[in-house]
Amino acid sequence: MTRLLLIGPPGAGKGTQAVRLSEACAVPAISTGDIFRSNVSEGTELGVKAKAFMDAGRYVPDTLTNDLVRSRLHEADVAGGFLLDGYPRTAAQVDELDDILAAGGHSLDVVVLLVADSDEIVSRLSKRALEQGRSDDTEEVIRHRLDVYEEQTAPLIDIYSNRGLVVEVDGLGSVDEVTARITAALDERGIALVLN
Repeated sequence: MTRLLLIGPPGAGKGTQAVRLSEACAVPAISTGDIFRSNVSEGTELGVKAKAFMDAGRYVPDTLTNDLVRSRLHEADVAGGFLLDGYPRTAAQVDELDDILAAGGHSLDVVVLLVADSDEIVSRLSKRALEQGRSDDTEEVIRHRLDVYEEQTAPLIDIYSNRGLVVEVDGLGSVDEVTARITAALDERGIALVLN
């Protein structure tokens, strides 16, 4: 039973690694983006509320995000563990996640922190924007997203470090290299992965 949190700046490769790790741990990868899209497409009550914010181009408020995550973490497929990507993003959400897990007598096992140099991330995301035709991913926008990450999410690293949960992994290099580093770091924590 493995409960992982994947954290790191935008462009550090979290989404790619989340898919690989969830398969290797045989647990679902849960991202807030996926939760939002799923609830919106299913027309759930929470999804309808979230859609109103998303359509207006606004952030979904913490209270609603927390409710969506709480609902997702009570589904049957997470009984054997999960991998969270994109939540929590703030200290208040850390408290909320603690409450959600404690209610079931659980806690996080490990927090995998992907680290990457800011200039390298800007280069990586700018290249991806060109390849995918994403005109919104300008260097200015990317650097702003990195600043927001530093301001809001980086403090979570201190919280989880103080609990002894963080394993730091270099997020630069090929996908396989990064996966191998994460696997080795988790192995040291007694979490064995079965990679295909």
